[in-house]
Amino acid sequence: MIILPAIDLRDGKPVRLTKGDFATTEQVADDALDTARAFERAGATHLHMVDLDGALAGAPVNDAVVRDVAHGTGLFVEIGGGIRTAETIDYYLNDVGVSRVILGSVALNDPVFAKGMIEKYGAGVAIGIDARDGKVSGGGWLDDSDVDFIELAIAMADAGAQAIIYTDISRDGMLSGPDLAGLAKLKAAAGADIVASGGIAGIEDIKALAEIGVAGAICGKSIYKGTLSLTEALAFQ
Repeated sequence: MIILPAIDLRDGKPVRLTKGDFATTEQVADDALDTARAFERAGATHLHMVDLDGALAGAPVNDAVVRDVAHGTGLFVEIGGGIRTAETIDYYLNDVGVSRVILGSVALNDPVFAKGMIEKYGAGVAIGIDARDGKVSGGGWLDDSDVDFIELAIAMADAGAQAIIYTDISRDGMLSGPDLAGLAKLKAAAGADIVASGGIAGIEDIKALAEIGVAGAICGKSIYKGTLSLTEALAFQ
């Protein structure tokens, strides 16, 4: 299981939200590159990044910061937020230098496009599924839908998606534990690697996720608040 410390960006700074609510924005570090390098020194090999401003705008906003991190570390960097065109995907993978882009809202709103990008870029594209009460949300978590998160995951996995990142919005930033039941159902239903996001609080959550057999765990607020030791979590990688 890969541990992915997280850096969410707003106005160029690392921040955290609670339940995806932009009104709860809290800056958690001064500089994204310094933070990424600290994660790397601790032993991390992967990094999860989200351009929150980009998610709202529907296009990259903090891409210069992402570029600094991708070029300034040896980390496998994945980025989500506002990635909705083929040009943006190509830009991030080939110009910015990230290892993987995450398609979220566009997978919900234009699954045919998402499937085409999976076919074109293979492992360079992951699918991000953010759900509230089992239904997928898009547009920076502001637009709810009637689409079942497992049904979307199955469709994307059938299209060839190698990785699906699942976030339970109600748990994100709450340090209340991940959605173990939902993750187990997702892993059983979809033929893709499942990456858990949202609610991870401490090492017991990491152990529980490892027992389920998910491919990765994204850790954000727990690291910044000190409820989870990144070094200890990395022992499960």
